[in-house]
Amino acid sequence: MEEPSTQFSDEELVDNFPAIDDERIQLEAPEFEVESLSLGFEDTTGLGCGCSPKEEEVDAKKIKKTTKDKVQAFHLRKSLNLLDKIHEEKDLFIQKTRGELRVCHQRMDLLAKQQESLAAEISAEREANNMAARGRLQAASRRLQIELENEKELQSKITAMLKDSENAMWHIEIQKGQFEGVRKRNEEEAEARRRCLEVHAAQQLQKEKETLEKVERNRLLRARKSLHVQKELGLRHQKLVEDAQRNHKVAVKFLKASLGRIREQEQKEETESRKHMKRRMDAVLALKNNITASRETLKKFQAWGQSRAELAKQKDLIEKEVILARGGDAFRHLYHQRRHQELDAQRRAFEEEQKLRKQEIVSRILQEKTEEENRRKRQHQPSAATEQRTLRDKTWEYISDFCEGKTGTTTDHALESDMALHPKPSCLLKAISSESVQVDLGSISIEEEVLAEPDIPGLWSKEYKSHQVSKPDTELKPVGGTKMDKDILARTMEQLRSGIIHKQVVSGREFKGCPFNSKPKVIHFKDFDIGKVYKKKITLINATYTINYCKLVGVEENLKDFIHIDFDPPGPMSAGMSCEVLVTFKPMINKDLEGNVSFLAQTGGFSVPLKCSTKKCSLSLDKELIDFGSYVVGETTSRTITLTNVGGLGTRFKFLLESQFFEMEESQPIVKISSLYTYEDKSLYEKIIASLSEQQLDGTGSSPLDVQSRKESEKVDEAEITALVSAVTMEPSDEQAEITLGEVTEGEIGPFSSIKVPIIFTPVIPGEAQTKFKVMFKNPQCPTLYFRATGIAMDVPVWVPRTTVDLKICMYDRLYQDSIIVHTRSKAALRLKFEVCKELRGHIELLPETGYIQAQSSYSVQLKFLPRHSLPEDAGKYFDPESRVLEAPLTIWVADQIKPVGFTVQAIVTTSDLEINPVEINFGYCTIYEAIKTEISLINHSLLPQEFGFVGLPKYVDIQPNDGFGTILPLETLQLDVIFQPMKAKEYRFELICKSEINRCFKVSCQAVGVHPPLELSHYQIKFSATALYGTTVSTLYVINSHLSMNKLIHSVPRIGSEEAVPVGPTSFEFLLPPNLPITISPSVGTVLPGKRCLVQVAFQPVLPHETILEEAVQILNKEMENKLFRKETAQRKEGWKQSMPVARVHNRDRSTRASTPHTPELQRQELGASSSEYQAAQATLARAFQGKFDRFVVPCVVASGDIKDRKALEPLSFSPHNTLYLELWCPAVAPSIVVTSNKGKTFFNFGDIAVGHRSIKKITLQNISPEDLTLEFSVLDPNGPFILLNPSNKLCSGETQTLVMSFSPHESILAQETLDIITKRGTLTLTLMGTGVASMITCSIEGNVLNMGYVLAGESFSTSFKLQNESSLPIKFWMRLESLSTKRAEARQQLPKFLTSHEQRTEIVGTQNHSGQSVFSVVPVEGLMLPGKAQEFTVTFSPDHESLYFSDLLQVVLFEKKVSHQIFLKGAAREHMMFVEGGDPLDVPVESLTVIPALDPEHRDEAEDIKPILVTLNYVQFDTDMPNPPATRELQVGCIRTTQPSPKKTVEFSLDGAAWLQHKGFSIEPCRGSVERGQTKTISISWVPPADFDPDHPLMVSTLLLLRGDIKETYKVIFVAYVVAGL
Repeated sequence: MEEPSTQFSDEELVDNFPAIDDERIQLEAPEFEVESLSLGFEDTTGLGCGCSPKEEEVDAKKIKKTTKDKVQAFHLRKSLNLLDKIHEEKDLFIQKTRGELRVCHQRMDLLAKQQESLAAEISAEREANNMAARGRLQAASRRLQIELENEKELQSKITAMLKDSENAMWHIEIQKGQFEGVRKRNEEEAEARRRCLEVHAAQQLQKEKETLEKVERNRLLRARKSLHVQKELGLRHQKLVEDAQRNHKVAVKFLKASLGRIREQEQKEETESRKHMKRRMDAVLALKNNITASRETLKKFQAWGQSRAELAKQKDLIEKEVILARGGDAFRHLYHQRRHQELDAQRRAFEEEQKLRKQEIVSRILQEKTEEENRRKRQHQPSAATEQRTLRDKTWEYISDFCEGKTGTTTDHALESDMALHPKPSCLLKAISSESVQVDLGSISIEEEVLAEPDIPGLWSKEYKSHQVSKPDTELKPVGGTKMDKDILARTMEQLRSGIIHKQVVSGREFKGCPFNSKPKVIHFKDFDIGKVYKKKITLINATYTINYCKLVGVEENLKDFIHIDFDPPGPMSAGMSCEVLVTFKPMINKDLEGNVSFLAQTGGFSVPLKCSTKKCSLSLDKELIDFGSYVVGETTSRTITLTNVGGLGTRFKFLLESQFFEMEESQPIVKISSLYTYEDKSLYEKIIASLSEQQLDGTGSSPLDVQSRKESEKVDEAEITALVSAVTMEPSDEQAEITLGEVTEGEIGPFSSIKVPIIFTPVIPGEAQTKFKVMFKNPQCPTLYFRATGIAMDVPVWVPRTTVDLKICMYDRLYQDSIIVHTRSKAALRLKFEVCKELRGHIELLPETGYIQAQSSYSVQLKFLPRHSLPEDAGKYFDPESRVLEAPLTIWVADQIKPVGFTVQAIVTTSDLEINPVEINFGYCTIYEAIKTEISLINHSLLPQEFGFVGLPKYVDIQPNDGFGTILPLETLQLDVIFQPMKAKEYRFELICKSEINRCFKVSCQAVGVHPPLELSHYQIKFSATALYGTTVSTLYVINSHLSMNKLIHSVPRIGSEEAVPVGPTSFEFLLPPNLPITISPSVGTVLPGKRCLVQVAFQPVLPHETILEEAVQILNKEMENKLFRKETAQRKEGWKQSMPVARVHNRDRSTRASTPHTPELQRQELGASSSEYQAAQATLARAFQGKFDRFVVPCVVASGDIKDRKALEPLSFSPHNTLYLELWCPAVAPSIVVTSNKGKTFFNFGDIAVGHRSIKKITLQNISPEDLTLEFSVLDPNGPFILLNPSNKLCSGETQTLVMSFSPHESILAQETLDIITKRGTLTLTLMGTGVASMITCSIEGNVLNMGYVLAGESFSTSFKLQNESSLPIKFWMRLESLSTKRAEARQQLPKFLTSHEQRTEIVGTQNHSGQSVFSVVPVEGLMLPGKAQEFTVTFSPDHESLYFSDLLQVVLFEKKVSHQIFLKGAAREHMMFVEGGDPLDVPVESLTVIPALDPEHRDEAEDIKPILVTLNYVQFDTDMPNPPATRELQVGCIRTTQPSPKKTVEFSLDGAAWLQHKGFSIEPCRGSVERGQTKTISISWVPPADFDPDHPLMVSTLLLLRGDIKETYKVIFVAYVVAGL
């Protein structure tokens, strides 16, 4: 036990109190007590009375003399207080130490008693001769002896510590006794000071009472004077009220007129809105009718097409019957006929295209010519043609003449302009004749033809003559343009792409490589059929570092007729994002195609390889060598060989000897359509294929291939046929007679099939036989396959049927047996001897070694195989270490036979080892309230399955699965879980033993440290109930501190392994939640006292992941953009269809493969935040489609000794990681039963900023998406809060929606937030309500809220301005209200004036008013609206009509017709003359008389003027110090009023009489005379210092005259009253 910090030694006490020794020395001096007493007396006398200057000097000397004594006394009091504190702490420590000493004595007595009882038990067991019990008791006795010795050592330490503490306590008491006298003197001095302060307080109270009586007398005097003013104000107010009522009637009249005009304007706007809506509805109906008409037209066109197709079929059937009747080939005739038609159509289309291009050139030149002529006309240039024409004019004239068929003639300008404006249409309609489409146009009725109308009237009339172009000019320019045009186009495209491609540099790294990865990497169409359509979808993934774009460039020229790419550019794609491309392949020719699909990205171009493969034969044999083995002459055996076709095309095959020759019939290729003459419109070719297929079904069943083969077979010469037949029927030679083919040697093999062919071996002559074969195919693309067959003919009488004895897989040190049968064909008994090679005699044994086999019978030999671990070294060449294969040759010696009979024993030798990885497991630190799981790998190195099991496991260890038992397959690795859960806190060391089925043992060493934490949880696993999405489920648990005693014999104490126990005391905990968990723990940090527990609440609120919502929002955004683009394209197509004609459609169909697909605008990715509409819509969509989710979380809880209150603010808990507790949470989330359909599905409703006193309403729509009806319950909102639910409901049916109405009315400026829980039996929906009550915060530019307008001449006015600033976030409506115009003022004026009814000072706000009844003060604007953050300027005008010094009023700023924000006190004064004097004490009441003051004419005004008094009081404050006292000062202001009226006097002059006499009385006045300009004031400063003969008990009163000369002369009598007062 350590000594506390409050214990001090003698030296430390001396060091801590350095001032004590000095003070003790001072106390020993005899003057100390006397001086202290005198000091207290002087302090007492100096507090209550004033002293003369001589006495002040004496007091100053005494103060200087006793300052040092006061400082020493202060230090002494501080030291005495510290000494008392140390004494208390030392006393407390001594009591605590004595208590520990008593506990130590008790433990020693207990241990002594236990030793006595153990000694008695040991003696008893010794007599009973129980050695085990005696050893156990002796060990317990030794343990008690050690504990007793420890307690004795502890007792000695505590005793020594107690003795030292008592010694220190004695020293402290001695020191306290030395300072006892000083302590008493300090108490006496404090008592004397207290009595002095009480006397001073009584004197000060008497002075305050006298002053109060004087003030009360002055107040009564002012009240009497104000009574007269109140009566006059009442009359004026009555007049003002009458004026206000008249003005109100006029204002109401104008307001009604304004409201009438507003209503008329609203009615007019509503009428226009209805008209606009009617026009829109009419437009929609017209669009619907147009769509209906368009559908009918399309149906008519479809009916035409079907009728034409039927006519074409009928015509084909008729022609076919005619040809068949003549005995001709109908298919050949039809095919050639349609082929000619197709070529004619292609040729005509090509010519029409050339004509169209020439006409386009002519029209462009004509247009340019017209524009040039118009430009010349505008410039007023002479139009006369010159003799020399330009090259452009010659070219244009030549082309126009050539097109019209003229040579050397020119057309006039009118014809040129007509051709430029109306170019002649093409003759494309005639290019596709009835032969090309196999339709008789004349068979179509007239009713059908009238539906189609040309774009240009008269275009289809008989009188119209088509434009003819001579045939030699059709080849002037190729279709694709000249080489120069192609080069220019290539250079232009390269320049454009170079501007598009940019380098991508991110974080200093430049991206290089392919910008997009294709999945799959190659687009491969396998085994296609002509006429079918194949589609494949590929995915392009952005492989760059940041956002990239992707654009389709196209496919290669050789693929454009067969490949179509559907690709919508996805817009900007982030790194890792992907898009899809649909590739459509429509094969037209039976030919392999290869190429690339090219794309262009922002970082460069890339391409995806494309490959199209026709159906092919892929033939193979399952073996190239057939080994029959050894057979005796005369036997017959057979083997089979398999011919497999993995291709999509079948063929005919034939097996032959390698030396034979046979020529298969060459297959004629299917008729191919030349790509050079392929017509761009594939519909014709599809019709030909369809007609051919119909002929095949309806005819004799012969295919085009059979027809061609039959035609070719007629051309074969008979001599060649004879030669081929002789080659096929050639007999084999004698060497090949032993191995022959079976019955099946030729036939048809289909696609994806196989055929087995037998090979027969009949040995004739002993020895080895070998024959080579080949397989030939009818398909010339299939190569010839070769294989060979071998066999051995033997004539030995003894043989072994199994020349190879396969023992399969064997383990080391295991015995394996097999029986070997030996046969003989001899007619006599033979002696046999069995021999094993020398290397393997220690591993293989044949029993018996010698035996006799009877004639034409069999003999059995026992084979024993026991492989040792030395087998790889002993076997040598017979054993392969890599494959572990043993091939042991064994020999059977036959008597009287030189050649032995041999056979081979074959086996795969494997080990039986099981490997456990790792071989050492360290579980680390584990608490007794949890289990640690680790994985071990069990590896089977054997090639055989083995059974295993972990046996002899301790109670605190478990192995799963199947409790550590099972079967492991060959070369398999099993993962096993080892679970360790300690029972108590200690160090664990143990072994895990795994036994195999052959009783082999494999061990794993384990070690761990058990930890008993100082805290425990009431639940270590919480299984939440199914919680709805965005709902909340709360569960509770307790953190328990059960550590009450350090006695480990009573219970297990908290400790880490074998370390020291944790001390008893408060223990803190903290739950460490991982980020982004839907879990809330409250409190997460706390302290638990011993024997107590702390309640902890765990809340689970499932939410949707932000990334998932963001992905859904992006999809919604992309879908909206796609819909917009689709609608836009649909509208464009409809417009184009209305303006197009059937001819134009045919033309567009012919040019469809050349026209490039228009690219849709790139979708722009927007920044989606939690507040965006797409994000909220995605969140609501996912919440509705939520199917449920289950999560499992583990939350660690760290434990630390001590109280969290003792740590600093940011200091973390000093916890041990080994004492960590773990809380497992099972969190199932389900779909919500009630969802919010309004507000885009959000459950957070923000009412925004609402002014205090106002109300806002929000409607919330709920829907029941569960399959059952729900009863609703609502949580209680704060009754004093701003939120109110106006229409609660108690039931919501399935699929039904209801609307809740919420009200928010703040009463103060506060940010309010509450939650409304809608409780059902399937879950709780929490609505978060939030709103901000905004107070009307307005700042005024007037400081002090007092606006002094100054002095103004009566009858004139003065204006000033001030500003109000709106500091709130809401627009504020304001009203400016004057108190003098208030309706309550009439009631107030009926009462008596304040100075007659009360002794208080004047509280009237409204002062003197104008006699005319008009308001003295006016303000503009009176009302308005202040926007947030804006300022409003107000102008206040002061217009008095008579002279008065007490004009005043109160200006109130009223907000929202309710709240008074500011009250500005307006005051001003008016004079009838230009001079004024202000300052001094008030001598009259600020209320005018109620009587009418008669006006004096100018002649008698001077006689009526009297001298006006001005009272100036000066208080001279005298302090009891040596420093000189400041003089008493006052000021008077003399001013000249600025006026617009003409006046002969521009300035005001003033003078003060008797300045010298006043100076003799101690007054100093500066200046005594002077002049004041208009609009200026001048200050007269008055100061007074009492003269030497001044009597303080009698105030000084003197007077003088102040003369003012302006437009008139005024005289003021200034009365000076001076006092001398004592300072505090």
